[in-house]
Amino acid sequence: MSALPLHSLSAATTAAAVEPDFGPKIGQALLSRNENPYGPAPSALRAISETAKMGCYYNDRGHAKLTAMIAERNGVTPAQVVIGEGSTEVLCAAALAWGRKGSILAPALFWDTTVQYAERQGIKAVRVPLMDDMSVNLPGMAAALDDSVAMVHICNPNNPTGMLIPPAELKAFIAQVSPKATVLVDEAYNELTDRPDDNSTIDLVKAGADVIVCRTFSKIYGMAGLRVGYAIASEENAGKIRSHQMSFGGNLGGLAAAIASYNDTPFLDQSRAAVLEAREMITGAVAKAGLTALPSQTNFVFVKVPDANALRDAMAASGISIRGAYGSLNGFSRVSTGKMEDVARYAAALPELSAKLWG
Repeated sequence: MSALPLHSLSAATTAAAVEPDFGPKIGQALLSRNENPYGPAPSALRAISETAKMGCYYNDRGHAKLTAMIAERNGVTPAQVVIGEGSTEVLCAAALAWGRKGSILAPALFWDTTVQYAERQGIKAVRVPLMDDMSVNLPGMAAALDDSVAMVHICNPNNPTGMLIPPAELKAFIAQVSPKATVLVDEAYNELTDRPDDNSTIDLVKAGADVIVCRTFSKIYGMAGLRVGYAIASEENAGKIRSHQMSFGGNLGGLAAAIASYNDTPFLDQSRAAVLEAREMITGAVAKAGLTALPSQTNFVFVKVPDANALRDAMAASGISIRGAYGSLNGFSRVSTGKMEDVARYAAALPELSAKLWG
């Protein structure tokens, strides 16, 4: 078991007399939402507590400070950094800004909530089916690129598959398509990959390529509910994103937590170790159940099953929450890492339920 202290568990989640308003329900193993229950970091929690009394003020200086910190770490100017209410806001803003100029080209299966948002505003999206092995079809996307496309949108590692596009392949693809369309790369899970720096495309932004990279504090930092994310882009592209943002200034608690924990290396190391340990526990259970899973570089695993919805319902009956089918794709079940004791419940239940459901 991990030596990671469960510092972030509140009284509401450890011994609640009534159903909590946030987080898992009483007795529920919440493994369906790609959350990291080991955050926020102790440094972030202290910062939230210390700054809560300042919640009557707008957050210009805190916003500027976090912007400068992100810019310094990544070797860009503050004008190249856009902070949003989670990476969702900057992704949606980019989809709107570029979608008004042309269509958005994307894989058929990825975290497309932001593209769906753009579609509801009348913007067209073109989706390219994945390869047979469930990897992103880069050649197919390059072939689908024409003058009507304004933006190419990729999530790497991909969600829900968890698969990483090898950096050399992705960078070759970007070199091919970025002269014709802006490439938006959602790197929400980058810090959980084997080689985060090598797997990132921020170096292409710095080299002048027409690329936008989005990151979030929701995953490795364990701050999903505090809503802080950001984009790194050219100054011109950053300006376009800002022009389509719906909020300004940021959430005081989220900004304070992000500033305090952005460089909190001990917490980040512990957080990553806990995620990897839980992921290994899941893959071990998958093998024990006689199932297979796609290779994951994230805090979730995409397990191949005969019926994802049937497994979801059977797990739910035992108080374990996992994802069901993605649209018509009922042959894969996504399970997220979570508290060790909750992952252990899933690991114990999977072989038993698999045998019961499918023999």
